[in-house]
Amino acid sequence: MKMTVTCRKATEDDIGTLYDIIQGYAEQGIMLPRSRETLAAQIDTFIVAEIDGALVGCGSLTRLGHDLVEIRSLGVTSGYKGQGIGKALVDFLVKEAKEQGIPKVMALTYEVAFFQKNGFTVVDKEIFPEKVWRDCIHCKKQHCCDEIAVLKRL
Repeated sequence: MKMTVTCRKATEDDIGTLYDIIQGYAEQGIMLPRSRETLAAQIDTFIVAEIDGALVGCGSLTRLGHDLVEIRSLGVTSGYKGQGIGKALVDFLVKEAKEQGIPKVMALTYEVAFFQKNGFTVVDKEIFPEKVWRDCIHCKKQHCCDEIAVLKRL
């Protein structure tokens, strides 16, 4: 049975579930944690994926410069992985970047193969000074970052 995934902009009603999804990844050390307050302040950058009314995934699109956005906080709840939800989220975020006229979408990830299947290529993360100076400078992994940078040109 094929499930229908619906992606939409997140609302304040989604904050609790967004927090839970992101916190699950953060506890594994594979995503930066986000407080409920941060999620509320940045809710307009988040999207969610639903199946039959249940929120099963999330992601956000953060502007890093006039021609660059980053996909962040991309996650799918454990019982729904491998069902195309991540792809639906990425497609929605890429479409949003196109609509905003932004030609480059990047991500820092441990899931390189997933992003490559979705049209991204591996690049040197140092080509993103916008990211390094905005976020990486505050990260505890700053000098030993093991995430891989990927880029999609639109």
